[in-house]
Amino acid sequence: MDEQVREQAEAILDYRFRDPSILESALTHASVADCRLASNERMEFFGDSVLGMVVCEYLYHRYPDYLEGELTKIKSAAVSRRSCANVARALGLDALLITGKGMGGPCDLPRSLSAAVLETLVAAIYLDGGLEPARAFILRHMAEPIEAAASSGHHENFKSVLQQHAQRRYGHSATYVLLDEKGPDHAKCFEVCVEIDGRRFPSCWCPSKKQAEQRAALNALLEMGVARIDEESEEPYLVAEEEFADRLPGESVT
Repeated sequence: MDEQVREQAEAILDYRFRDPSILESALTHASVADCRLASNERMEFFGDSVLGMVVCEYLYHRYPDYLEGELTKIKSAAVSRRSCANVARALGLDALLITGKGMGGPCDLPRSLSAAVLETLVAAIYLDGGLEPARAFILRHMAEPIEAAASSGHHENFKSVLQQHAQRRYGHSATYVLLDEKGPDHAKCFEVCVEIDGRRFPSCWCPSKKQAEQRAALNALLEMGVARIDEESEEPYLVAEEEFADRLPGESVT
């Protein structure tokens, strides 16, 4: 492979390959390969598993009090295509991908391809140097997305996020209105909505008032554009503040 590309890739990865052909395979997209077996698709498959394993191990030790369901939600958000693509683009890894002429430049690559580059390079490091350098690379760049996933509503802190946003952005506190309740005492469901300065947001039904308030807070965050649902993991995440900073209090995201 081109020596300049190799040096650039190794500088970004902070890893020097003993076998440069592995790196070349990791960067070869199917659109330019002689056949699909010569592309990076098999390495993408392998890298996805290595990435997931390392992240799961990290979560297991980092959050010893979290249940399996909570850990699964964080993991799904942390290794989603959106998250992996963001890491790849921030590092400039997508610019290294070798593609056919019809694919366009790095700026034109779909999110799925940007995410795939990260996974193939994880596989490349593992295949060339083993688990330890692969783990070091993953945690060096994925620890922040993991922590962000853990703090972005995956542990029912939507009420806290909403309260901070309502006070800072609108100058009013969020209040929770119990609209209705149904069912016998041992199996009641509660309908709750959020109200901010007279404006009511979409309500929700949940089997406890606490859960209903958390979900109602999320509904308000979603309508205000402060949170969104990841298309792949279907988990909520908070958007960067600059994306909604100029929005008027009565506006919502379309």
